[in-house]
This record gives sequence, structure tokens and C-alpha cells, in this order.
Amino acid sequence: MTALYEFLKPAIGLAAAIVLAGGLSTSVLAQNAEDTLTENEVVDAVADFFDITSEAAAEVVARVFEDLGEPNGYITGSEGSGAIGFGLRYGEGNLFTAAGEERRVFWQGPSVGFDAGGNASQVFTLVYDLQDPDDIYRRFPGVEGSYYLVAGIGVNYQRAEGITLVPMRTGVGLRAGANVGYLSYSRRRSWLPF
Repeated sequence: MTALYEFLKPAIGLAAAIVLAGGLSTSVLAQNAEDTLTENEVVDAVADFFDITSEAAAEVVARVFEDLGEPNGYITGSEGSGAIGFGLRYGEGNLFTAAGEERRVFWQGPSVGFDAGGNASQVFTLVYDLQDPDDIYRRFPGVEGSYYLVAGIGVNYQRAEGITLVPMRTGVGLRAGANVGYLSYSRRRSWLPF
């Protein structure tokens, strides 16, 4: 029996290593899955926040998930903006991460372009690749005219230092044109947009 064990010892060790590695990779996958939000979770949150049907929410969320995959957080809030060539935007809301953390967030920023009008919006922003919730506090450049409209919700992308934000907006107002600018996310409200 001892001779058989000694003969099989390398194979047993290899099998144990494979089982342990399989268990480790499964737990790493489970941990990564817990650090992101599924498409169904986001659809439900968007539908509840905008008070729209799940079908309408699924239409816009599916487009973003096709482009970027699962986010690891989102921001819900409201904002107001206006422009006559030069524009300003101010907003406030809360950041929620898939890990269960929450932060109060304010944003403001200027824009310039062929743009006129004003609007008030509810904003649901998907957040990608945010390693630390405090990393949200920075400037994110964006091109407002590059958004697309799905189910009455305007969507555009902003990116800074590896973090991607996808604001989805719906609201009231009259505004037309295209502009370039940035949004600066901060811990406190600031009336200075720069």
C-alpha cells in the first residue's frame, strides 16, 4: 500500500493543486462578479429612477453594456444647464458602488460650442473602473453633441485617467447644438464652473 501511495503521490499532489487552483479562480471570479452590477440590476435601477418601463430602460442599458460591459457603480442625481455659445452645467447626486459604498457628489462645468438653450434633467450615470470611490472627484471631459438618444434618454461618454462615466439624461427644456466641455466632480457645491 505504501509503495502504491509513493507511486501516486505526484499525481495526487497535481490533482490537489488543480482542485485548489480551480477553487481559487472560482472565488476570484465570484469576487469580481460581486464588484460589478449586472445588466438586470442596472435596468431595474434606471427604470425606478427615471420612472419608466423596464423595456425602455433595457433598451438604453443594453446599448451601454454592449459597449462597456458591467459597471462597478452609478450616480443618481439632477442637474440644470444653459448655454448661448458658452454654457454652464450644475448638478448634485449620490455615488453608489457595487461594493456598497456611497458618496455625495456635486458636479459643475463649462462648455463652448454651437449651442443655445437650457434644460433641467434627471441624471443616471454609470461608472466604470472606479477603484476607490474618492477617485470620482476629478474633471471628466466630454463632447455633448456626440451623444445618442434611446427611449427618450440622452447618453454620452466621459473619460479621465482610466475611469469612464456614462451619463444618461432625461428632462425638460429646449436646447440644440453641440459643445465641448468638462464636468468637475467635487465633494462640495461650487458655483465656479472651472
